[in-house]
Amino acid sequence: MSTRTLLSPAALARPRGKAAYWTVFTGTVLLFVIAFLFPVYWMVTGAMKSADEVARTPPTLVPERWQVSGYTDAWDLMQLPEHLWNTVVQAAGAWLFQLVFCTAAAYALSKLRPAFGNVILGGILATLMVPAQALVVPKYLTVADLGLLNDPVAIWLPAVANAFNLYLLKRFFDQLPRDVLEAAEMDGAGRLRTLWSIVLPMSRPVLGVVSIFALVAVWQDFLWPLMVFSDTDKQPISVALVQLSQNIPLTVLIAAMVIASIPMVAMFLAFQRHIIAGIGAGSTKG
Repeated sequence: MSTRTLLSPAALARPRGKAAYWTVFTGTVLLFVIAFLFPVYWMVTGAMKSADEVARTPPTLVPERWQVSGYTDAWDLMQLPEHLWNTVVQAAGAWLFQLVFCTAAAYALSKLRPAFGNVILGGILATLMVPAQALVVPKYLTVADLGLLNDPVAIWLPAVANAFNLYLLKRFFDQLPRDVLEAAEMDGAGRLRTLWSIVLPMSRPVLGVVSIFALVAVWQDFLWPLMVFSDTDKQPISVALVQLSQNIPLTVLIAAMVIASIPMVAMFLAFQRHIIAGIGAGSTKG
């Protein structure tokens, strides 16, 4: 079956063909860069405009007068340090609980082969078909009955039941080389020692991806923290931005949104290689 391209190898070898190729390639890349980065630029510079300028029609692409007072006011007026710390505590706990329990469950389903394991896995995956909104009321009643309202545990425990991350881990564990695990078993390593010393070090890419998913899910969640935390001092940044936005200048609110997004952007830039490696983790052959 032959494949056809817009430019043949012979045409690409010519100066005119090379010029056409690089023109199209550069234009496409620039369009994607503008599409993804322009909203970020608009948000960052919007916080540096005056209140009148940010509401002006038509808008200005570049602030007429650069000012950082919006960021300093947002840091102080909206109590960002306190709410950012609340978010860090909630996200870190949810990440730790999810990593421990999802990894243990995925390892058990993949390598320990429990009775009715496929049935259990099917039931877990079936929960992905249930709308998240349908689970809000049962989760809230459960948390309220346990007396966990206004407690970070109310964020940590529901985060453990993540069927997608569990399935992602199980698929990766299924494709780990069997001879490596058998060699560890022959050396006298038990199930727990094999998991800790063999499986987890080999699973760093997929663990990185699961960690990103877990942290981002908690960081950007709004509805569940809004229901759980009635105490304003314990609310995460996603809820606090809405609750404290009344009588706050628009530039200050935009600056607070920029500050709230910095941790996730920084984390992505720091661990992007692990994320990309984890995306291709399923290609491991067993």
